[in-house]
Amino acid sequence: MTSANGTASGPLGLDPQLLEIIACPDTHHSPLTVDEGAGELLCTTCDRAFPVRDGIPVLLLDEARHRDGGVGGQPRSS
Repeated sequence: MTSANGTASGPLGLDPQLLEIIACPDTHHSPLTVDEGAGELLCTTCDRAFPVRDGIPVLLLDEARHRDGGVGGQPRSS
C-alpha cells in the first residue's frame, strides 16, 4: 500500500521498514508484532501492548498495557 505522498504504508499506518526494526523498549529488546484489531504493537517476551496513536507508536513503558489487564507494563494486582 502507498500513501498519498508516495511512501509505503503498512499495518496501523506504520512504515514497513520501521516494523522490521522496532523493538520493545524494555531491557530484553524483543521485536514487536502488530495487533491491527487492537491498534497495538505487542511484545512476545514481556506481554506488553504498546498503543499506536495517529500512526505513531507510543513506546513508553508507562503507556503500555500488560495484556493480562494491568497498565504501565505492570500486571493487575489480585
